Amino acid sequence: MAKYLAQIILAGSQIVARAFARAVKEEIAASQDAARRLGNSSKTRAERLSNVKTGITLEEAKQILNVSNLDKDEITRRYEVLFKANEKSNGGSFYIQSKIFRAKERIDMEFSEPDTDKSKTESTS
Repeated sequence: MAKYLAQIILAGSQIVARAFARAVKEEIAASQDAARRLGNSSKTRAERLSNVKTGITLEEAKQILNVSNLDKDEITRRYEVLFKANEKSNGGSFYIQSKIFRAKERIDMEFSEPDTDKSKTESTS
């Protein structure tokens, strides 16, 4: 009887150990994937802080507003069109409207940063 009990305990502990090891591997992979998505260390401190403040990256903000370069007039025009199109009274979504607002806010942060050399080069290309 004790022999069977010991085998059951041993088998159970092996199963738990394998599951734990698999969970740790998945967590490490997810962490590395998140680090790649956020970008490598080449981003400036100000850019990383802006991403954290608004919750979206500059690239994501440009995708939301459907702009390829940082032209203030184009960004403002796209923002107004998309914001009005997604008003609740027009059957739009408050969630999408808030994403549009956050995208505009993130791009505006790029213009207001003192180190805007990157944004100047992108708007001229």
